Formats: sequence, C-alpha cells, structure tokens
Amino acid sequence: MRATAMALLLIIPMSACNTDPVWEPRQRVQAPTTTMENTEGIDLPDIKIADAKEVDLVEQLLHHRAMYHRYLTALQEFYRQHGYNHKRVWAEHELADVQRIKPFRYLLAAEIPSDRLVPRDSIGEADALYHRGMDLLDEGGHRTPFLYRENKMREALATFRELIEKHPTSDKIDDAAFYCGEIHKEYFKGEERLAVRWYERAFTWDPETPHPARFQAAVIYDYRLHDRDRALELYQQVLKVETENRSNVAFAIRRIDQLTEDVSAHRSSSSNTPATLATPTNYEPGADER
Repeated sequence: MRATAMALLLIIPMSACNTDPVWEPRQRVQAPTTTMENTEGIDLPDIKIADAKEVDLVEQLLHHRAMYHRYLTALQEFYRQHGYNHKRVWAEHELADVQRIKPFRYLLAAEIPSDRLVPRDSIGEADALYHRGMDLLDEGGHRTPFLYRENKMREALATFRELIEKHPTSDKIDDAAFYCGEIHKEYFKGEERLAVRWYERAFTWDPETPHPARFQAAVIYDYRLHDRDRALELYQQVLKVETENRSNVAFAIRRIDQLTEDVSAHRSSSSNTPATLATPTNYEPGADER
C-alpha cells in the first residue's frame, strides 16, 4: 500500500494540471473547412496602422472577437431550431475550439474597475453571484492539490467580475476581487500583474477585508515580479493590518529582514559603480498597466 502511494506521488506533477481535456468529448467531426485569413466570397478591408492608436486597434479586436463567438453561438442555435443536425455539430465543435483559445489582454487598465468603489450595501443578487462563484471554484478544484478545471475557473472569474460590474456598491466586491486575484495567480500562467491589481483592489475597496490580499500581492511582487520596494511596502502593511494569520506574519517578518539586507547590500555595491553602468532592478509598468 505504501509503495502504491509513493508511486502515485511520483507520477503527479508538482504544478497544478488542467484536467479539462479529460472532460471534453473526443469525437472528431468530418466537415468541409476553410481558412481564417482568406475566406472565399468575402471582401475584407485593409487594416491601416500608420496613424492608428493602440486603444483603437485593441477595441476593434475585442469587438470582432466577441462578435465571432456570438455569431457562432447564434448559428448553432439556428441549426438546432431548423433541424440541421450535422451543421449544428459543426458549429458546436468550432465553438468548442474557439473557447479553447487563450485570448490575450492587451490593455490591462481596462480590465480592472475603478479603485474608488466602496462596498457598503447588502444586495441579494450580488450575494447569489458570490456564492455561485465560490461553488464554481470548488467544482474547478480550487481546494484540490495539483489538479484543476480551467473552464470552471474561467466561469468563476466571469461570475465574480459580473458581481462587481453589476453591483459596484455590494459588500461582496472586495471578496470577489480577492478571488479574481487568486484565479489569475494560481491557474492562469503569466497573469501575475492582473492578479496583484485584483488583490490591490480588494484591500483598497475595503481596507479591513478579511482576506490576506496584501500578503498575496506581496508574495507576487517579491518572487514573480521582483519588485523589492513594493514587496517590502506590502509586507510591512501585513504586520500592521493582516495579523490574524501567524504563518503569514512570520513569513513577512523574515522577508522584510532579508529584503532590507539585500537592498542595503545592493546600494552599497552600487555606490562604487559608475552611474552610466547602473541598471534599475524594478520594472516600471507602462501607463496602460497602472
């Protein structure tokens, strides 16, 4: 029995693994195909970028991306209503392929609501959305080590965002923001900057939020973004505000000592380096990421 358990540990990856492919149908569909770039019979206008602005191009991309998804959904429903079952299956499979594509976010500031929201009202619909989001987190494997379902995590993220967008005065917006941060941090690789902004919204909207938002943001700034100054600032806030979790407090104390010592050593060595050779250690986000 012990040998079996050890064998299982050896084959389980140390990082979380998306299990959605296990749940997805493996049926292959035989159907005529075309290309995305040059669809026959469609005259597409040129996209001019010479005088274009980033925000304009991104907005057009978001618009057409969303409309593509909507038209596929509408076409699927049209075929269902008219009994064209073979074409309905084609639309279903194309829609499933689209949903597996990871759309990138190009304007991070547009993703995050204003930092001036105030959680003050008890709203039944918002509470229901919050509980739905938590249920989806559980279904997605949030409390299951190593394994998770990405589609469920995306549903949970969309639910928490819907809560915030529809009910910006709800007393659950800081809770929803914290779990948005958790999802971006734990399950979506490369989305650390979105994660810290959601954590920051959680404790900005409610400075007394019960969640360890400052600690989680500090860890990301510390280990993933390598922003020592911001990490130090947040670890120090943990010692003042988030004192209920003793493990987090002990970790924050240790990292404050280590980072302070590292910063002092770095400044000491830099004092003997010509200014022209000095390289900044902290990343300064662009205006669209702030």
